Amino acid sequence: MRAAVVTEFDHPPQCLDVPEPTPGDHQEIVDVLAVGLHPRVRSQANGSHYTSAGVLPVIPGVDGVGRRADGSLVYFVLPPGATQGSMAELATVDTRSSVTLPDDADPVRVAAAMNPAMSSWLALRRRVGFTPGEHVLVLGATGSAGQLAVQVARALGARSVTAVGRGTERLAFLPDLGADVVVSLDGDPDEAAQAVGRAASEVDVVLDYLWGAPTQAAIGPVLAHRADPARRLDWIEIGSVAGPQIALPAAALRAVNLRLLGSGHGSVSTDAMVAELGELARWIVAGTFTQAVLTFDLADIEQAWAAPVPAGARVVVTPTR
Repeated sequence: MRAAVVTEFDHPPQCLDVPEPTPGDHQEIVDVLAVGLHPRVRSQANGSHYTSAGVLPVIPGVDGVGRRADGSLVYFVLPPGATQGSMAELATVDTRSSVTLPDDADPVRVAAAMNPAMSSWLALRRRVGFTPGEHVLVLGATGSAGQLAVQVARALGARSVTAVGRGTERLAFLPDLGADVVVSLDGDPDEAAQAVGRAASEVDVVLDYLWGAPTQAAIGPVLAHRADPARRLDWIEIGSVAGPQIALPAAALRAVNLRLLGSGHGSVSTDAMVAELGELARWIVAGTFTQAVLTFDLADIEQAWAAPVPAGARVVVTPTR
């Protein structure tokens, strides 16, 4: 069968012939229909993800949509650190980490949206006791996962959603996705941080896809503008596209009721993640969320890897046999 294969961490994968997989206990072989090229997949392919074992070769891909032998559609998630990923004509799927999709589901839509939407979905459903009527701020709202986070927060009942990001055109699109307040990080960093702080005075949950310098700059003003310092603020680190570290003054944890959490593999168990797949998939199949998609055939994996991707869009690879 054909698969995208990484033979060097500093080079994109190539479409190569590899042996067909063999299923083990609790596993089945599916024909792969669509696989998302997520940032998580890129970090898997270059060996930088924290679950990477540094082993080559690697077939990238952490999830996907496939067709079972009986013709039914399935969305599946592969285990962290797997070297035999989903960007192949066939994939070995653990039946305990998959969910059956409706017959009329669009495999490309599901493959594009499940992974990025799952990041905010799990953060709100599994990492904090989020309840409808709370206020949410999305830090890094102009990327694919950030745009979906705005929509997920709104769909789960947020009273208000504050969206923070860069780019005038990208920010202008966010109110259509459900953002009540939009804050730009463009321009002077200190002024932008103060603007975020003012906008977050009543926020209950921050979904942070940036970390690094933007978070370090904003967290002080956010805490300083809290109308009630004793009102808990859950700050959930989901991504780190702006940097892996911040410096946080100790007083920030004493002067306000701040709780810092992460959301990802490890902090959310596999069982908890799988338990959420079905409901999220139903929302995506129903067209609840807007997600732009670029599709590439598996044979064009090198072009897919290098293709410029519009803000908020996701690349989906579609193996064909």
